[in-house]
Amino acid sequence: MRERKVGARRGVQAWNPSTLGGRGGRIARAQEFKTSQASPGKVTEAVKVAIDAGYRHFNCAYFYHNEKEVGAGIRYKIKEGAVRREDLFIASKLWCTCHKKSLVKTACRRSLKALKLNYLDLYLIHWPMGFKPPHPEWIMSCSELSFCLSHPGVHDLPLDESDMVIPGDTDFLDTWEAMEDLVITGLVKNIGVSNFNHEQLERLLNKPGLRFKPVTNQKGTSMLDLLAHPPVLCLSSEGVDLIDDPVIQRIAKEHSKSPAQILIRFQIQRNVIVIPGSITPSHIKENIQVFDFELTQHDMDNILSLDRNLRLATFPITKNHKDYPFHIEY
Repeated sequence: MRERKVGARRGVQAWNPSTLGGRGGRIARAQEFKTSQASPGKVTEAVKVAIDAGYRHFNCAYFYHNEKEVGAGIRYKIKEGAVRREDLFIASKLWCTCHKKSLVKTACRRSLKALKLNYLDLYLIHWPMGFKPPHPEWIMSCSELSFCLSHPGVHDLPLDESDMVIPGDTDFLDTWEAMEDLVITGLVKNIGVSNFNHEQLERLLNKPGLRFKPVTNQKGTSMLDLLAHPPVLCLSSEGVDLIDDPVIQRIAKEHSKSPAQILIRFQIQRNVIVIPGSITPSHIKENIQVFDFELTQHDMDNILSLDRNLRLATFPITKNHKDYPFHIEY
């Protein structure tokens, strides 16, 4: 089998500063900010604008390949005195090629090095699926991670000749044990999962000897359910953006808000963390200005009626993996 070198998408996310309890005292909720497919300079500037707008939770991932730029924006605002590190809630994610227990700490420290942080507030297993790990020469000590940081994406998606991901021989229960060790050593304050289905989550919660429960399961959405990436771009079954739907347009006009703000507010009132995406300063600011109005139950019912039960992010090149999460409904 061969491996193809494949690049990855870029993305930064940030949650609004409302918080819940967790190790370290808080887990953010309510709203998240995301920029994707942006050049490094735009990511850094977007982070600065987001902090000035009031965002305090930044949800990063190694796979987005811009943690260095995110960290630059955060450090700039801290140095400026606009925010303190303890005011921020910074998360990242473990990528699938590092599910082996021996690689989890290295991967976490790689993200910390890129972000130039001493700890993460939250670290997630990005997907339940472990991929074939990188070559041994790529796995180096954290004092020699310059190659890893300057060559992102080189080994992220190992593919076979059918262009399907090559699985690893890992079990996410073993990966979780290494995640728990990160909490013990102080590299992270909270740990969680992402894109797990309910059976996988139950298996983890029922693991013998579980030391720390996951504080969150971050998931993509099916149409109008759970987390949307981003929610304002969800498509109808006819391929039309929800933001252009006449129902959304009418409700927006009634509340003197933009269609994007209506869709974000809809998710917030369902107690869902939303991830609006933009690198445009005016949109970043607009997306957080959704706490000064409330949708009526009639509004909520009308928006729910648009649901077509679509799953927008399916990661099809991994569908043959034993831990592929989307073979069941949720």
